[in-house]
Amino acid sequence: MQYFLDLALKTAQGYILTDAEQKTLLELPYQETYRLFPGAELLRRNFCADKIKICAITNAKSGRCSEDCAFCAQSAHHNTSISRYPLKAPGQMSLEGRNMASQGVTRFSLVTSGKGLEAEEVQQVCQVIRELASQGISPCASLGVLHKEQLQDLKDAGLNRYHHNLETAPGFFPSICTTHDYSQRTDTVRLARNTGLSVCSGAVFGLGESDVHVLELALVLKELAVDAVPVNFLVPIPGTPLENNDQLTPLRCLKIISILRYMLPRQEIIICGGRLENLGELHPLVFMAGASGLMTGNYLTRQGRVVAEDMQMITDLGLEPA
Repeated sequence: MQYFLDLALKTAQGYILTDAEQKTLLELPYQETYRLFPGAELLRRNFCADKIKICAITNAKSGRCSEDCAFCAQSAHHNTSISRYPLKAPGQMSLEGRNMASQGVTRFSLVTSGKGLEAEEVQQVCQVIRELASQGISPCASLGVLHKEQLQDLKDAGLNRYHHNLETAPGFFPSICTTHDYSQRTDTVRLARNTGLSVCSGAVFGLGESDVHVLELALVLKELAVDAVPVNFLVPIPGTPLENNDQLTPLRCLKIISILRYMLPRQEIIICGGRLENLGELHPLVFMAGASGLMTGNYLTRQGRVVAEDMQMITDLGLEPA
């Protein structure tokens, strides 16, 4: 435990872990994940204090996605029982954002299914962004692959963060998606950053990747200089190619969070979908493992947790919703 705490102390001062130290991190048995907690918590407190960022999303456009991501319920390639609908009306999206803000959520994201949006749809999203920003809500959007001009329009409307997940490590991505390549995802992240937007980019874990892939992903996110890393844990969806995948344990989930914190000490690490299903009784330990944020409320195609319950948990742990 002291070894990892010493690594964290050095990392807090700008030290970069060597390959050998990264290997030691990866090789720690899952049942000894707790040894990572003091250092992970030190890094979280050093860069994020005891303030836990709270965000929420709306599934603004559901289903019929042209891409074949193996875990995704919204892919047109898979036979799932989700609701499918076009882009929600701007008034409805704005109302959902204001409702979340009234419960203490400070960042609200509009998430759409599909590879990207038509020009008219982007303008409808801009309308919502302007309204949310005028209400003091930090607006975020996850709209797929967009052109520079579209990203600039969103920024001009008041968007301050763009979300675009990498899904997994580059070495494992071909096992998950065949309809586009990894560079399209990293190029989108770079374009959003070059437009002057804060960038949120992470992955889904439990797809069949190894801990080596977790490290590989962390190094890509570090090179991209993302601001926030959403961490999703797979909940297998019937009708998808990964419907029978069940490779996660609570301790592996916590180890993944800690690896990300040691590798990305300054970034927000936000625990999102699948946290309750995969962590179970160990769910509150995500903050000791290094998490600095939660996505609350409902997710894209599944119900999530009541906002008040997450707020109470944070307070009970002696932390503060930011």
